[in-house]
Amino acid sequence: MRAQFSVFSRQSSATGFARRLAHRCVAAAGVFAMLLVAGCRQDMHNEPKMIPQRGSELFADHRGARPQVLDTVARGQLHEDSYFYTGVVQGPNGYKQELNTMPSEIPVTMEVLKRGQERFNIYCTPCHSRVGNGLGEIVQRGFKPAANLNDQVRVSQPLSHYFYVMTHGYGAMPDYSSQLTPADRWAVAAYIRALQLSQDAPAKDVPAGVQIEKLKDLAAAEDHPEYAQPWPMPATAIQATAPVAGEGTPGMAPAYPANPKISIPASKPAPAAQK
Repeated sequence: MRAQFSVFSRQSSATGFARRLAHRCVAAAGVFAMLLVAGCRQDMHNEPKMIPQRGSELFADHRGARPQVLDTVARGQLHEDSYFYTGVVQGPNGYKQELNTMPSEIPVTMEVLKRGQERFNIYCTPCHSRVGNGLGEIVQRGFKPAANLNDQVRVSQPLSHYFYVMTHGYGAMPDYSSQLTPADRWAVAAYIRALQLSQDAPAKDVPAGVQIEKLKDLAAAEDHPEYAQPWPMPATAIQATAPVAGEGTPGMAPAYPANPKISIPASKPAPAAQK
């Protein structure tokens, strides 16, 4: 009997110890959870700030929005020159109209063209390439070909058309209004026009005293003769399919070539003189 009672006592003692340990663990976990909850504050959600159109007890009129300081004059945000900020004007028929001129705030200088070239090389070349043929690196990875800025359709577009497209996007192209300021968008538009003219510039348009150098000669002098050659691209890249080993590179595919049936004049013909 004594042996049985001794075994039973040891079992009861072990069970009691386990229960006390479990209770202490639960209590410790509860205390730890309370410490975590105490550290969670809603300061970023419940800030003592003025919310528009909401009342406030801080001011005598109980309005959170305050009137302008006397004699305050707004600057920089009035956007009085609509053409500079939108690239369009109100046409005579009530529709928006694009123009082939730069706004008065952005004179076409060499500094403006250099700025436009810099921004173009950063944001536009991944799709349009540095020469504007629409065969940038993104296109060579299987994406839809970008617009060829040197074809007949794009060359005939007004200058502000490019500003409008950069502001609002076009097709698969997103807008770049957050990356480019209005002044930079106009600089890029001016550079696009200069880039277009450079692709088919007659020698007679070069100012006197300026030496004409061919691209292939410049590329050879810099020991990069391949720069003057058409950029190769696998034909499979147009359809976004995986290239097959051993096919090689068949050559550069055109990006939106101009439709030979489309003939768009560079400018509207002058009205005939009335007799």
